[in-house]
Amino acid sequence: MTEAKHIAEEQRVAPWTDSESESVPFMHRSLARLLGTRTAAPLAKMGLETAGDLLRHYPRRYAEPGTLTPLSQLQEGEHVTVVAEIVSATVRHMRSRSGAMLQAKVTDGQQMLSLTFFAKRSGVLRMHEDKLKPGRTGLFTGTVSNYRGEIQLAHPDYLIVGVDAGDEDEAVAAASRPIPMYPATAAVPTWRIERCVATVLGQMRPTDLDDPLPASVRAARRLDTLFDAYKRIHQPENDTDWHRARRRFRYEEAFVVQSALVRRKQELKDLVAVARPVRTDGNSILAAFEQRLPFELTQGQLQVGEEIAADISETHPMQRLLQGDVGSGKTVVALRAMLQVVDAGGQAALLAPTEVLAAQHARSIEGMLGDLAFGGMLGGADNATRVTLLTGSMPTAEKKKALLEAASGQAGIVIGTHALLSDNVQFADLGLVVVDEQHRFGVEQRDALRAKGNNSPHLLVMTATPIPRTVAMTVFGDLEVSVLKGLPAGRAPVQTHIVPADNAAWMQRTWARAREEIDQGRRAYVVCSRIFADDDSGDSEPTTDSGFFADSDGLFAMPEGQSDGERDLVSVTELYGQLGAMPVFSGISIGMLHGKMSSVEKEAAMAQFASGEIQLLISTTVIEVGVDVPQASAMIIMDADRFGISQLHQLRGRIGRGSLPGVCLLVAPIKEESDAVVRLTALASTTDGFELAATDLELRHEGDVLGAAQSGRGSTLRLLRVMRDADLIAMARSDAEQIIAEDPELREHATLRVTIDEYLDQDTQKFLDRS
Repeated sequence: MTEAKHIAEEQRVAPWTDSESESVPFMHRSLARLLGTRTAAPLAKMGLETAGDLLRHYPRRYAEPGTLTPLSQLQEGEHVTVVAEIVSATVRHMRSRSGAMLQAKVTDGQQMLSLTFFAKRSGVLRMHEDKLKPGRTGLFTGTVSNYRGEIQLAHPDYLIVGVDAGDEDEAVAAASRPIPMYPATAAVPTWRIERCVATVLGQMRPTDLDDPLPASVRAARRLDTLFDAYKRIHQPENDTDWHRARRRFRYEEAFVVQSALVRRKQELKDLVAVARPVRTDGNSILAAFEQRLPFELTQGQLQVGEEIAADISETHPMQRLLQGDVGSGKTVVALRAMLQVVDAGGQAALLAPTEVLAAQHARSIEGMLGDLAFGGMLGGADNATRVTLLTGSMPTAEKKKALLEAASGQAGIVIGTHALLSDNVQFADLGLVVVDEQHRFGVEQRDALRAKGNNSPHLLVMTATPIPRTVAMTVFGDLEVSVLKGLPAGRAPVQTHIVPADNAAWMQRTWARAREEIDQGRRAYVVCSRIFADDDSGDSEPTTDSGFFADSDGLFAMPEGQSDGERDLVSVTELYGQLGAMPVFSGISIGMLHGKMSSVEKEAAMAQFASGEIQLLISTTVIEVGVDVPQASAMIIMDADRFGISQLHQLRGRIGRGSLPGVCLLVAPIKEESDAVVRLTALASTTDGFELAATDLELRHEGDVLGAAQSGRGSTLRLLRVMRDADLIAMARSDAEQIIAEDPELREHATLRVTIDEYLDQDTQKFLDRS
């Protein structure tokens, strides 16, 4: 039975009535109803369960149909289309390996051509065998290969006259159209998806579809209706058709996302926060702090600080993203905002992703504040506040003391990890939440902390991962975005070089270079991707992204194009022993730092490294964010190809933080023109994080910049690409703002309102919902 006949037969005996199916919107109708249960079952395993799922499963690309080629003129490697008569078709089991093979012979009357299909089970090939009956004429498309001196087409696409097309002219006409190639699986090949799509489209009427794009927007932007777009993207007559349809769907994605963000931004204006204006009575902690600063704030820090200060002075909650490159001075900007809130009688909470970073922030902020950080304590200034650290692994007595200081209001600034989110953590008057490295936290975690405020606390999220404008517009469109440009005066440059891992002389020079830095009274990091030699999981603490943006496997997944995954990766514990035995490090104190150590051990290791008691620190990526040791001037990153651009950039940001020039050495196997070499070369060529972010997007095609950050699912953005489609996104933003300004509740645009809920999955909605 052919695929089309099988679908028709399943539909004929399906137990659903027409009245029942008509009551369900077409896009929600199950494929089991439209195609039959047997055909729909393997599609369901791909996550395609409804008509909408299948129609939004767009072709990945379109194969060129080619021109009809005589069999005598076939050349190996060419993509060809031939018309030929089937001579034979036989399915047999393979002897050399598991699985089955179908071999068919076709002829144009002068020469023979082999067609070959492979499958794990012979049953999969029976459908081909049923169609490839001797005597039938077909049109076959594929790439010519040579097997044992005989030309063949492996897994060709084909149309059979009288089965797939009425006659040869119809078959030739069908084969002249672009051939949609779908994301497929071994169980559901692209040609089967194409047939299923055709069956669903054949049952669809223009009145079945509610278009989320308002007619006024479609007319202004000259976009297809939804019905026409589905037809053109799945069954294009020519290349113009599918290009036109793709533009329509890209615009729809941009418009729906921007509408959700603009609508959310409007709703935030209705929330109430306590205004925390700058204190001007002469007893301000902020003013005292600024007077004591041993350096001048950069123009960028002053400008961003004014934006944040103005937001905090309002009675609706600040919603601001602060992005700045590594080392740009975001912590000082955040501290000024926290002190403004403390001056106004409130408290500020700083949420950090790791205990190492939380402790680093506490030390750094106490160091900058001096006696202003010890309010009510011996040696504290008269107008001082108190800085309290709260982490999960603190001793019980210290934790109870920190909880009391937060709940009583004694602590104006509370710094902590996920422990801040616990139910037993209370605040007297939480006025500002600062989230450091925002991509390391789920939305629920951020909201849990904000919920501890009596009203809606102001929110400042910070990231050292530079975000291009179009990404910020797409992901953080409901937040005001501040970009902190420039670096504080006196920051030394960092040079970056690639070291071939298999070059013994270069490696010897690498270790000698580290010793030279140490001999000058400086410190050196060595970073490894795993803790133990037999550990594939890397560090146990959450680490930042391997790339700036997500791919199809989820946000911050390891980038594609890695070097050989079979090779042994260098581990912290293994390298600790090796370096300790090297003559070049004789007399040098070497330490370790990784996520499996206790908080006390980690704190001790960092303190010893900062003081110089440890001169060479072998670590995992727990040091990648926020760790600040001005004397650290050298960093050696082992297996650097195992990290993405962003993480390498973050790691490199741990050196050159003072006046000492830095050197970063990227150790990796070098394979010409590999993706890893491209990434490492990009990193070595610039220290500009924004330029690296753009490069990363180009290399990784950005994937999902929305839901996967929280959900780990596949891409929410199916066709839209935030870098390529920057102008389109800007147009969609403008249209969305106009529509929502006229209809904030979308009462006149019910389909758009429903589409926002359906198109953005539940996790993505939470991602957008930061209130």
